[in-house]
Amino acid sequence: MNLRVGTDDVRSQLRHPMKLARGLGSAKSGVEHWWVQRVTAAALVALGIWFVITVLGLLHADYATARAAVARPWNALLLIAFVLTMFWHAVLGLQVVVEDYVHTRWKEVVLLVAIKFLAVLGALAGVLAVLRIALVP
Repeated sequence: MNLRVGTDDVRSQLRHPMKLARGLGSAKSGVEHWWVQRVTAAALVALGIWFVITVLGLLHADYATARAAVARPWNALLLIAFVLTMFWHAVLGLQVVVEDYVHTRWKEVVLLVAIKFLAVLGALAGVLAVLRIALVP
């Protein structure tokens, strides 16, 4: 008697039909989301420290000095990285909240699309602002 066949039959009966349809286990996509959220959080810690130090250094500076500081290549690059990472991390976090607490499918989809749309709009506005300061004399 082959016990392996019986075990597979029992396991397949215990699986949720949606799991069988998708062919995904419990760790096929969630781990990537979790890792990206942790990596963006770590990046935000480093970029946030840089940002606070930069802002505190410009606390009593005039407009021309602040503009010149943002226009420096490394500062502009780090500021763009900060803006993009911040919005990416926010989207990941809000996605988890919506998926966990919104139980109506159409509301969930509308909220996720709106969050991503607003995040892309905000990120583009932030990057455009930095590029205008850095590139336009």
